Amino acid sequence: MEKEMLVLVDLKEGKFEKFMGWMQSDEGMSARKSAAYPEKTVGAVKPDKSGVMFKVFVHNEEKMKELVTGTHPLGKPIFDECVNKMHIWELNKVNL
Repeated sequence: MEKEMLVLVDLKEGKFEKFMGWMQSDEGMSARKSAAYPEKTVGAVKPDKSGVMFKVFVHNEEKMKELVTGTHPLGKPIFDECVNKMHIWELNKVNL
């Protein structure tokens, strides 16, 4: 079942380009595809490039948790080098 989630990433100083480069690389895309649908992802960047936000459409919640906690085998090296912390929330539609 697909879930909509919001991920906030707090990046280490000066690591924005390295992190985003990896996210768009073949290895990064493979890691992302193991958890969510990259083609549906909506992203935003803090003006000072100290962090990013992603709205993701998750199909494998356990893999998503691995990515966010830095334990995913493909994502661990870039997480350790570039990320201070990540937070994740499950999004629910509000009917008006």
